[in-house]
Amino acid sequence: MDTRLLRTFVTLARAGSFTAAARDLHLAQSTVTVQIRTLEKELGTPLFDRMPSGTVPTRAGQRLLEEAEDVLDAVARLRATAAASAGQHDAERGTAEGQVVVGAGDSLCSARLPGVIAALRRAHPRLEVQLHAVSTAEAVDGLRTGRLDLALLLEPEVAENDLLAHRIANEPLAYVASPGHPLAGRAADWDALSQECFFVHEEGCSYSDRLVRTLLGLPGARPRITRFGSIDAARSCVAAGLGLTLLPRVTVEHHLREGRLTMVEGPEAPPVPVQLVRHRRRWFAPGARIVAEEMTRTFAATEA
Repeated sequence: MDTRLLRTFVTLARAGSFTAAARDLHLAQSTVTVQIRTLEKELGTPLFDRMPSGTVPTRAGQRLLEEAEDVLDAVARLRATAAASAGQHDAERGTAEGQVVVGAGDSLCSARLPGVIAALRRAHPRLEVQLHAVSTAEAVDGLRTGRLDLALLLEPEVAENDLLAHRIANEPLAYVASPGHPLAGRAADWDALSQECFFVHEEGCSYSDRLVRTLLGLPGARPRITRFGSIDAARSCVAAGLGLTLLPRVTVEHHLREGRLTMVEGPEAPPVPVQLVRHRRRWFAPGARIVAEEMTRTFAATEA
């Protein structure tokens, strides 16, 4: 059986539509359709119901999904074993090669992970780490479909049963404004903040969602909330004097040193945990293990 057909099947089952699966696989939609029909013909049973709302696995498709993931996992192990036998993995030097795909939030991608990748490149020059800025929902989906090997999430907890997560650090948060803002450098309680403009990260960001819920729940609150998919966009609006934001301190430290932003002494904002996440059932390849260990070391050092 062509394992490419199984990869397409798993991706379609997770994506929920031929269009989304084709995009994730970088294939034409017609190619995805042909591959699924080929697999259905080979197995002798329909694997998907085509519904107006999307594509849903049949009962047979649901049963096949876990088995297909096991087969793809076995193929990954087989390739790694072959690479090691061919000398591509040097156990004595502790070096490795291959590709590891990591998904993380915008703030971690820009402020924390470049140093991790630089350290890995020095120690393992043949190990390629691909970094993708993703939301929490995109990270979870990527781990389930196999598009991601690892993810770093700024979340208090990860409650998905098929994922393994452990906290490797805490990211301190900071309220900031432009130097000319009336609250710059001052103490501000919830009553004061509830009347301000806030530029925050997109919905699904745990610390931004918590801030917005708190602000909107205050009696007489009249905050104006603008959400962005990019932390840089929110930070730029604040630096221009348009309002305030709450962001991981590491993403604004440079701007604070340069005087483009100023701290606001707002209500307590608990640090947000950094969760290192992988799929529970997928094989933990040597390259992914090395990347996970380096991320754990690097983030632990930031708290020392």
